[in-house]
Amino acid sequence: MQIVKLAGLVIGVAVLNIVVFSPGFLGVSISGGALSAAFGVTLLLASAVALVSGGYALLVRPRAVIPPKQLSTPEDYEEALSRYRRVKALEDDIRLALEQIDRMRKKKQTLGDVLGQRFEPGELSYRKFASVTAEVENVFYLNIRSILNRLNVFDESEFRSLQNPKNARFSQKLLQEKTNVYNDYLTFVKSSLDANEEILLKLDKLLLEITRLDSFEAGDIENMPGMQELDTLIKQTKFYKQ
Repeated sequence: MQIVKLAGLVIGVAVLNIVVFSPGFLGVSISGGALSAAFGVTLLLASAVALVSGGYALLVRPRAVIPPKQLSTPEDYEEALSRYRRVKALEDDIRLALEQIDRMRKKKQTLGDVLGQRFEPGELSYRKFASVTAEVENVFYLNIRSILNRLNVFDESEFRSLQNPKNARFSQKLLQEKTNVYNDYLTFVKSSLDANEEILLKLDKLLLEITRLDSFEAGDIENMPGMQELDTLIKQTKFYKQ
């Protein structure tokens, strides 16, 4: 994400300089008159400053960490997860979590398109589908937030130290307990990813059911297997949150 932003900055600066200095456009020349030379030098200096400061801001300067509870957009969650990309024990899990967010974004868009083709936004049927989809999306991101809560207290150096021979001075029982604690972190992350994979599958099933039916009655919607599965999932999540 940051590399893309930096590339956009570089391209923007390059295009600006081409427009200003190219004879086919403004044709400003440093070797020209005093005013033209001053403008050209100023632009070059400003371009250099923009590239250096922009590169620092995007790639070097530490970014403010947003607490999981304050994350609101898919991009927020992607950025928060990306901070753990280099944690060796979690590389595959973080990659999968980011893929799931991208797939959820696409499924939400597809559902919106399908519903928009079949119903008017004010119709009861549209509102029922849209409401369930929104609640399931909330459950999905609740699972991502739970993962981030665990990752925020996951100590990679401590986890790596469990494989260090120097730990032989500790009792086997203590080492096993420490190992169990960190295995619990990893197990929780994987179980949350499994839960989100199930949500994505249920949305696929619902999409398939919607495309198979030509007309809907309000009662039919509530009896659709896909809607019932999603409704059960939502109710279970609310139960556990209480």
